[in-house]
Amino acid sequence: MILNAFDMACVGHIQQGMWTHPRDRSVDYHRLAYWTETARLLERGLFDGIFLADVLGIYDVLGGDAGAAIRNAVQVPLLDPAMLVPAMAAATTHLGFGVTANLSYEAPYLFARRMSTLDHLTEGRIGWNIVTGYLDSAARAMGLVRQMAHDDRYDMADEYMEAAYALWEGGWDDDAVRADRAAGLYADPAKVRKVRHEGPQFRLEARHLCAPSPQRTPVLYQAGASARGQRFAGRHAEVVFLNGGPAPAVAKQVAALRAAAAPRRIRVLVGVTPVLGRTAAEAQEKLADYRAHASTEGALAHAAASLGIDFSRFDWDEPITQGPGNAIQSNVAAMTAAGGGTLTKRGLVERFILGSRQVPLVGSASEVADALVAFLAETGADGFNLSRTVVPECWTDAVELLVPELQGRGAFRTAHAPGTLREKLLGAGPRLEAPHPAAAHRQS
Repeated sequence: MILNAFDMACVGHIQQGMWTHPRDRSVDYHRLAYWTETARLLERGLFDGIFLADVLGIYDVLGGDAGAAIRNAVQVPLLDPAMLVPAMAAATTHLGFGVTANLSYEAPYLFARRMSTLDHLTEGRIGWNIVTGYLDSAARAMGLVRQMAHDDRYDMADEYMEAAYALWEGGWDDDAVRADRAAGLYADPAKVRKVRHEGPQFRLEARHLCAPSPQRTPVLYQAGASARGQRFAGRHAEVVFLNGGPAPAVAKQVAALRAAAAPRRIRVLVGVTPVLGRTAAEAQEKLADYRAHASTEGALAHAAASLGIDFSRFDWDEPITQGPGNAIQSNVAAMTAAGGGTLTKRGLVERFILGSRQVPLVGSASEVADALVAFLAETGADGFNLSRTVVPECWTDAVELLVPELQGRGAFRTAHAPGTLREKLLGAGPRLEAPHPAAAHRQS
């Protein structure tokens, strides 16, 4: 079973309002010690990695204003997640790092260098969650009127990936770096070639600034669940994230993703929010304690932006009708299905148990371990992204209560495996191989 800690460099990530709990320490998000201590704890618990979400722009859909997001610290203020990784890497040896980065607003040449740098500094433990964005506020911040249409963003992303692959995989031969002190030759110019790309969205003529890193191309994560997103994942992704839901529905999603990627092997991780106790009663007490701090307004601000719906325009029991939007289309479909085909504001809020649309999994460590193992068996998924609630105790509970239960069932490792993040997650070599499209750019 793969386990990632799902986090964000902010106060309020998924479960809105938890920062108000007296034991929560997420207000220290801007201190390096907060992140290095988290990384050490997760490594002690043998987690595969910490996955850092990110978003450009602010949640200003609810009421046409960002006030609710700002009041409730809904993913604002927010740090650049890539800046945290070197410190966490220096504090650990095995923990992987997944970083979300939006390709819509940054040239491939600059981004390729940043990821190569992180791959070097982590010694091959970096992954990239490929996103194209979903907030018009981000587009306006970048000087545009609005973002590109949903499917057009994926078309642009396909081209972006080809330009990035050309830099990572084709710019330097494996033996380009000689470091020959006697000859005064550091790198052979004949083995460092100019990369050229010209397409509808991007033009590039440059030599990649970084020598080959351990993985060259970072491990590629993706979370698109729309039809267009699945096609993109089938071509590029190595690890796909799903929000979760009933096991039969997730099983269909997993099967569709594997079919889209065939014959390549991919991993599928599902989001889950565990609330753990030593007993079932203790877990329920903890849930009630946490629930008292949940923010309905914060949850509505988050949901409005990710669904692309201004809920302030609807009465509590009025059916919410919304055509295909430019936000996260799969979220709209999932929430409508959860409401029995009709989405209302009241029905949505009733699901905000901990200030989020994600219903928590509550129970003793034994009960939660049983549920996770059974879910993987029924769906064919490979593991989970564990969303935080109250930190750091949610991570401590996972490490000290859940992991031993999973190990007792033979469902989780008892030691870290060697190698790069790709080697650990995919059971493959450190670099992407055919038929992945990145391999076509390789010169040596």
